[in-house]
Amino acid sequence: MILEPTELNVLTERELARYDRQIMMDRFGVEGQERLKKAKVFVAGAGGLGSPVSIYLSVAGVGKLRIVDRDTVELSNLNRQILHWEKDIGSTKASSAGDKLRQMNSNVEVETMVETITEDNISQLAEGYDLIVDAMDNFPTRYLLNKTAIEKRIPLFHGGIYGMSGIATTIIPGETPCLRCIFPEAPPPEKFPVVGVAPAIIGCIQATEVIKYIVGIGNLLTNRLLIFDGLNSEFREVKPSRATNCRDCAPIWC
Repeated sequence: MILEPTELNVLTERELARYDRQIMMDRFGVEGQERLKKAKVFVAGAGGLGSPVSIYLSVAGVGKLRIVDRDTVELSNLNRQILHWEKDIGSTKASSAGDKLRQMNSNVEVETMVETITEDNISQLAEGYDLIVDAMDNFPTRYLLNKTAIEKRIPLFHGGIYGMSGIATTIIPGETPCLRCIFPEAPPPEKFPVVGVAPAIIGCIQATEVIKYIVGIGNLLTNRLLIFDGLNSEFREVKPSRATNCRDCAPIWC
């Protein structure tokens, strides 16, 4: 849990009305909503996964989102990257995402950055944030997010997709296998197929995990890799183990 009750912000009457349906949930309540309002979430990527993640964290009332993406919107993005529309082609994904999210919920502070995430800037990009959402499409950057989460001792919410399938897991440094434990080597880079429903489902699962973590409810996808098979409408789980020789987390935790 991110916050102690004494640190919470007071919700306005308008916010209480806006979030009424989720405040009704058992163990969520006003305190849970205040935890969301106080939270700061770093979303790496504003594409297929980053779109649903950012949308649902915004409408849920997360206090601050930092969205980092270097790319511009292309026509081929529009089958899955739902924050971007035809009129946005040629615009940066960060600015396009920020425009939509600010219109969805004016209570949420949305900071967008047109940056390539690198070893030189990743620590600064994540500074002051409570958790990291991995909405990237390449493993070199995912590994940088993983190392940063370990170093800063903040959780990493991983998602990945291929075709009509996908995976998701929640990584808590010191408690669960890290991303490098689960995937010791990056797969070869390739242009891969994607049907828009896959990142929608996986991104929503990532957002669900973030909300549960912040509010402090439910059972997280810790020590579990959830695998979604869209073609057969099936979910299954595998239980990854921490690698004692992991080059990312072993020097710190093993």
